[in-house]
Amino acid sequence: MTEAQAASEPITSFLTRTRPMLIGGEWVEAASGKTFDVFNPATGEVIAKVAEGDKEDIDRAVAAAKRAFANKAWRGLTPAARARLIWRLGDLIEQNADEFAELETLDNGKPVGLAKMIDVMGAAECFRYYAGWPTKIEGKTVPLSIPGLESHVYTRREPIGVVGQIIPWNFPLMMAVWKLAPALAAGCTCVLKPAEQTPLTALRLGELVEEAGFPAGVVNIVPGYGETAGAALAAHPDVAKIAFTGSTEVGKLIARAATGNLKKVSLELGGKSPTIVLSDADMKQAVPGAANAIFFNSGQVCVAGSRLYVEKNAFDAVVEGVANVAENIRVGPGLDPKTQMGPMVSAEQQDRVCSMIESGLEEGAEVVTGGQRIGNEGYFVQPTIMVNTTPDMRVVREEIFGPVVTAMPVDDLSEIAAIANDTPYGLAASIWTTNLSNAHKLAAQIDAGLVWINAHGLIDNAMPFGGFKQSGWGRELGKEGLEMYTELKTVCAIL
Repeated sequence: MTEAQAASEPITSFLTRTRPMLIGGEWVEAASGKTFDVFNPATGEVIAKVAEGDKEDIDRAVAAAKRAFANKAWRGLTPAARARLIWRLGDLIEQNADEFAELETLDNGKPVGLAKMIDVMGAAECFRYYAGWPTKIEGKTVPLSIPGLESHVYTRREPIGVVGQIIPWNFPLMMAVWKLAPALAAGCTCVLKPAEQTPLTALRLGELVEEAGFPAGVVNIVPGYGETAGAALAAHPDVAKIAFTGSTEVGKLIARAATGNLKKVSLELGGKSPTIVLSDADMKQAVPGAANAIFFNSGQVCVAGSRLYVEKNAFDAVVEGVANVAENIRVGPGLDPKTQMGPMVSAEQQDRVCSMIESGLEEGAEVVTGGQRIGNEGYFVQPTIMVNTTPDMRVVREEIFGPVVTAMPVDDLSEIAAIANDTPYGLAASIWTTNLSNAHKLAAQIDAGLVWINAHGLIDNAMPFGGFKQSGWGRELGKEGLEMYTELKTVCAIL
């Protein structure tokens, strides 16, 4: 552990005053006057106060978004003009990259270098990717086969309307942009609710939305708690679509809340992703790849490779190699440039991860390395590998969302797909082998929305992202992510 580094002067200034919410182009306090505290997970100390939105604030924000959607200042923009605004927003993020990275680190705990490289620059590039789409949203002509009729039939993709977007705390800025960018490219207006643990970069992004020149009300940002602001947004009758990233349990609540007006729903939910290492894999790639699959972002990743399956004759060597990586990870405050892994996002998450480790031990699993909290300040947990686990254990069945991997040997290669699929989730998987024929055959058998071969966690804005089974509905990123924010209309004219 190292001592936390001090925040820079611009960030200190940003955090000094209570942060208001963005509604209808104005920064306003919560209607109730309430605020909530934001904590630095490296120290447990309060670093900011933020306006606490609830149902009344959501109502105000949705009304502002509804007005903006009908206003020619937004709807009347040409596709090229909309594209320029979105590109401008990406440029502004890059120009303020150091500030965003520091805010993200103070808020979430992740290493500042990774925050800048992955979260901030990834957010800028996502806006730029979707800036290319407004001029390419097209329909098609449809020939009819009805005798005796002359017709002209065509389809249109139109913006769905006001969308509600609820984002998680593990990649706060990036997840906000993954939802805002395609929605804005499609021509929608947005009400964004950041996670209560990590609202700061979303609020800073709201300032850049104004600086970029978006009309008032196109983007509204309302921080608050899930059970109040989030629930009100999911159930609001004037919201045409809700997009949510978070736990499967909350996703089910949102799906039920959306039935009031049958709003469209997209859900990116939990995972219990397998990392599969075959004995013919290039171990110089596979071992650090398997370690990074679970320890990146402190394991707080929906696609984390939290179940490690290794062909039996390579099992001991792979576990030893991953354990060596784990034991040499420098854990500490994210603002320390030497830190490789930061804390859990909150005391609640730290408690959950540690209780899951304890449950594994009670059920007969063994810890190879790690398994403990670190220190008395902040929310740190050691990178942990558990063996002697069985498929019925909680640590194998449930999403832990921390730096904990269960490693299990596999005797029969023909059983790997069935073992990997033995989960209610189906978000991601990775296969490590030099036999690409076997890799592609196995990829076809795995029930997951993303399967990597000799990689894990690789994401590109052009790649559709989403899961099978209880890992969610719909896709983000790529063309598919854009189309989730559109309605398809067919126009049939008889000539």
